[in-house]
Amino acid sequence: MPTDAAADPANPTPKTRPRVLGGVAPYLNVEGALAAAALYGRAFGAETVFTYPPDDKGRSMHIHLVINGGSVMLSDFYPEYGHNPVPPQAITLHMQLEEVDVWWDRAVAAGLTVVTPLQPMFWGERYGVLRDPYGVSWSMGGPLELPAG
Repeated sequence: MPTDAAADPANPTPKTRPRVLGGVAPYLNVEGALAAAALYGRAFGAETVFTYPPDDKGRSMHIHLVINGGSVMLSDFYPEYGHNPVPPQAITLHMQLEEVDVWWDRAVAAGLTVVTPLQPMFWGERYGVLRDPYGVSWSMGGPLELPAG
């Protein structure tokens, strides 16, 4: 999806308000939001809905992505405005997937680190956890049976 902001950096306000998908949209604050958005594109097939143009330090105050049908927002830290860097704290973003192996393999190939290998779990599905270079944990769950084919 193209970004409205990229078309006119002098006027970064989108012409239409991007629709936020899902009941709760996680908002991640990371050091290097533009690079994180690119990584999430490679790892999870994230589509960019909107990107606020970067400032003179290469930071973006808002990026709206769609991952697996839901909105995920990103922003860099802005210490000069009291928004100091802090590591992610006690959260895991979970994706329930039919083709969990495809998603898992793509994320590992993109550079995410395996925390819990993708494996059958006692609750009846395959499940695993990955961590991205920004410290965000991503879990994936899918059917216990591998798809035919």
